[in-house]
Amino acid sequence: MKRLWPRRLSGQMICLVLIGLGVAQVLSFVIYRVQHQSTLRAIQDQYVLARLTPVVRLLADTPPDLHERIVRAASSPKLRMTVADEPILETMTTSHRGLTLQQQLAELTHRDRNDIRIGLHQRRNHPHGEKPNDDGQPDSQPRQRVQERATMMAVAVSLSDGRWLNMLRWSRPPDPFWEWSTLLSVSLSALILSLLMIWMVRRITFPLAHLSAAADRFGRGEATEPLAEQGPSDIQHTIRAFNQMRSRLERFVQDRTHMLAAISHDLRTPITALRVRTELIEDLETRQRIVGTLDEMQRMIEATLACVREESAQEETRLIDLTALVESLCDDLSDTGQPVSFSGPDKLPYRCRSVSLKRALGNLVENAVTYGQRARVALIEERDGLCIDIDDDGPGIAEADMERMFEPFVRLETSRSLETGGVGLGMAIARSIVRQHGGDITLANRDKEGLCTTVWLPR
Repeated sequence: MKRLWPRRLSGQMICLVLIGLGVAQVLSFVIYRVQHQSTLRAIQDQYVLARLTPVVRLLADTPPDLHERIVRAASSPKLRMTVADEPILETMTTSHRGLTLQQQLAELTHRDRNDIRIGLHQRRNHPHGEKPNDDGQPDSQPRQRVQERATMMAVAVSLSDGRWLNMLRWSRPPDPFWEWSTLLSVSLSALILSLLMIWMVRRITFPLAHLSAAADRFGRGEATEPLAEQGPSDIQHTIRAFNQMRSRLERFVQDRTHMLAAISHDLRTPITALRVRTELIEDLETRQRIVGTLDEMQRMIEATLACVREESAQEETRLIDLTALVESLCDDLSDTGQPVSFSGPDKLPYRCRSVSLKRALGNLVENAVTYGQRARVALIEERDGLCIDIDDDGPGIAEADMERMFEPFVRLETSRSLETGGVGLGMAIARSIVRQHGGDITLANRDKEGLCTTVWLPR
């Protein structure tokens, strides 16, 4: 059942509205049918009273030898009357309809209720072999209609001479609960209402679809324009709040980036001054250690400035072949003699900022080669995203240090030598770029040896 239920808001609203309309249509139709049948029964009972009452009164005022002629004249194909020595009914019905009709007939003919018997029966065919049509004429096709159920009303009224006036009335069967005309009208009205409701729901949820797409693009780090405030007031308020949040976040990121760039740039001046003053130090060993420290600080500042420039650059998102991008990266490293291999699908279209994403993947693959002897890169397509697994044959990383690897200027190799690694910004930059695409990077030790770096990117 959960699989059939739509997941989107517009689909759920449409289904709920259609279910409500369907229930309302069925209930209104059932109520109409019940009231319609009740009205028809009341009309039929009044017809019987109108036909039977004057006959009973007339028979009471005429000689018995005229009774046969009177009842023959009062009979019709729909209503048969006879005068007999015995009543047509032995017992009285106990239904509410029959008792009510008995009471009314007794009051109109001024007779005791015990002198009147009424019975209601369901029969498969007409008691005289033919079933009358609505116009009172015998049915021309009785065989085709013989299986239709109809109501037979039998009434027996005691006369003053001891005989009984018997009446049989064969009423047409009730119409089927679902007729083709009814089904057509209900279906047509339901279709029109459904189309109107679908249009209204789509119109209401259309701004939400734009808001969802804009939030997804903004979460991937793409540049987005302020959304137009449209739709109902609640949705307009939500769009306005999103626009304000987007502006504040962009302003915060810009201010932070400018601040870091200014700090890194201003640190160059004192470092240069310190480098000049080291020339005044006579102790060669001390001077070399200070110069080494200043060189390390210079590299960190340059790396910070490069990182700031990378984050502040607004690269356009475009559709690329991710397989070609990752494969070309691996081929470039392999051409330089690095032990790098690649496996993946032949073609995989993906929207991203290709330059920054290639830089992030390059940092990860180079780390695998530097610290894990080799890199095996695998591009895997999943249902809700893409995975890029980078395996190496190194010693792995302790679980307690895995999250620390993504902190700026953190290296497990503490020599700070450029020959054994950079300043410790590669992993931080890689995770920042991947998260700007809406994904993430995780580390896990392999079963035997080595480390597996997994880059997950959303669709």
